[in-house]
Amino acid sequence: MLPRVPLLSLLALVVGTGALSGAVRWNSVLRQPAEWYAGEEARAVAAHMLAYQSPEGGWPTDTDTTQPLPADYRPRPPTIDDDATTRPLEHLARVITATGDVALQEAFLRGFDYLLVAQYPNGGWPQYFPLREGYYSHITYNDGAMIGVMTLLRDASQGKEPFGFLDETRRTRAAAAVAKGLECILRTQVKQDGKLTAWGAQHDVNTLAPAWARKFEPPSLVSMESIGILKFLMTIPDPSPEIIAAIEAAVAWLGQAKLTGVREDHPPRPDVSHKHDRVLVADPAAPPLWARFYELGTNRPLYGSRDGLIHYDLAEIEPERRGGYAWHSTDPQKFLERDYPRWRKKHNLP
Repeated sequence: MLPRVPLLSLLALVVGTGALSGAVRWNSVLRQPAEWYAGEEARAVAAHMLAYQSPEGGWPTDTDTTQPLPADYRPRPPTIDDDATTRPLEHLARVITATGDVALQEAFLRGFDYLLVAQYPNGGWPQYFPLREGYYSHITYNDGAMIGVMTLLRDASQGKEPFGFLDETRRTRAAAAVAKGLECILRTQVKQDGKLTAWGAQHDVNTLAPAWARKFEPPSLVSMESIGILKFLMTIPDPSPEIIAAIEAAVAWLGQAKLTGVREDHPPRPDVSHKHDRVLVADPAAPPLWARFYELGTNRPLYGSRDGLIHYDLAEIEPERRGGYAWHSTDPQKFLERDYPRWRKKHNLP
């Protein structure tokens, strides 16, 4: 593990860039033109990110690390949740590539090593590392956490921009980590009645079975995270028969899991913080809809309450959770109509 960037170096970097706080924030920091990453604002954002980096090398979630560190900030544990660590790493890599900044490179390597160390021996990644008790220690596909890590490590192992500065030893370690992660993906794909289906949002590190997360997130099969996994598998240039079988089985499951004849409406609901509700309405002309969670064994859509009770009817969920969580999506249809046929054509599958 590389040492922390000395405090004087960090302060010099912040002062040298003017500690800017511009219009570029967390959600847009990776969507800037290439030349921006060589500029003063990008370097200031990188300096702010260094201030949030934990001693272990990762970053906290639910924190806009593109902004200056508040005077009353209390350090929070590092995580791969919601791109908390992968997004700062990619920003740092882009600035390093554009400027050659040595101090930033040291911070990047600490964060990169953090991802490698956090991996379980079975190939999965926990949501938090160092490990925390509870669902935080599960193998986490939820919100694309593990796939985000594997995507960054894959690109870095191949020397893709902006990771061209990475040393050969770390590239080799990253490639091995991705290979182990792929094994974990294949091992955690759930079988029902002897047939492969999809994945859970989180899986127990020991049994590899889908596991509880928050009280309204039960062990189940999930549609959106499974699509994220499938898209990653489809990037493999020469897929093995096992990978092809995994993709075909999950696509078949998605086809069976779609909900037809209903749409999701969002009527106003002023008595809750998000000011809207979610209701399912009968509509024979509506496009296919997918639930977020499906019951293991039955494939029935599931809806959870904050009290830990699981329901089969969205209307039974309390208004705060019903309107404040993404229970359905039409996105799988785009995947089935566009990405999947392109993948089959690319590999000349019958």
